[in-house]
Amino acid sequence: MLNDQELLRYSRQILLQHVDIDGQLRLKSSRVLIVGLGGLGAPVALYLAAAGVGELHLADFDTVDLTNLQRQIIHDTDSVGLSKVDSAIRRLSAINPEIQLIAHRSALDEDSLGAAIAAVDLVLDCSDNFSTREAVNAACVAASKPLVSGAAIRLEGQLSVFDPRRPESPCYHCLYGHGSEAELTCSEAGVLGPLVGLIGSLQALEALKLLVGFGEPLVGRLLLIDALGTRFRELRVKRDPGCSVCGPKHA
Repeated sequence: MLNDQELLRYSRQILLQHVDIDGQLRLKSSRVLIVGLGGLGAPVALYLAAAGVGELHLADFDTVDLTNLQRQIIHDTDSVGLSKVDSAIRRLSAINPEIQLIAHRSALDEDSLGAAIAAVDLVLDCSDNFSTREAVNAACVAASKPLVSGAAIRLEGQLSVFDPRRPESPCYHCLYGHGSEAELTCSEAGVLGPLVGLIGSLQALEALKLLVGFGEPLVGRLLLIDALGTRFRELRVKRDPGCSVCGPKHA
């Protein structure tokens, strides 16, 4: 049940008919894995902690650098040199002491990634490289766990939800195939802070919708954001029946 402090803390979202007490209890009993605590993972972690998701599993093997602070708003100047996981735990604990925070400070290999995903109800991919996204997607398909995936570079961003529990849902590999190892990173191409904040906030919103069970998640849809012109565009994405990750031969 919710204690008096929790009822007061979450009162504004409990007032929403789409959430109510039952939805808040679902959030309290939910377990979520956030892969990456950088520009995307920062707002994701902050908003999910504030919303009362009961257990947040935080995965990042990196440390805080001064160049991170322009966009990774969960960290501060005093965190430079610290593990991003430890920096995030310090901030999230101060925001909401009612939730549990589980640390993954080492890089997740195939076995540890599978175990980490098996232990949660939903995964948010907030990483910044294609190989990690591919590995997270494959593990989510294998464990039949929904995945909220976001990305941003320069002044462009994108967001989608892949839910292997739904037979019509594509997976990340259906959309991007084998990708490109030449993909640029933020350290090479640059990125604007509010853009990753926007994408991360939308990822948190999609996660809350999935966990509580309301609204229409971005399954089978890719949201494209052009920050330069402040334009949003949506593309329909179909499941690839021959996908090497989620196709029938690999299910």
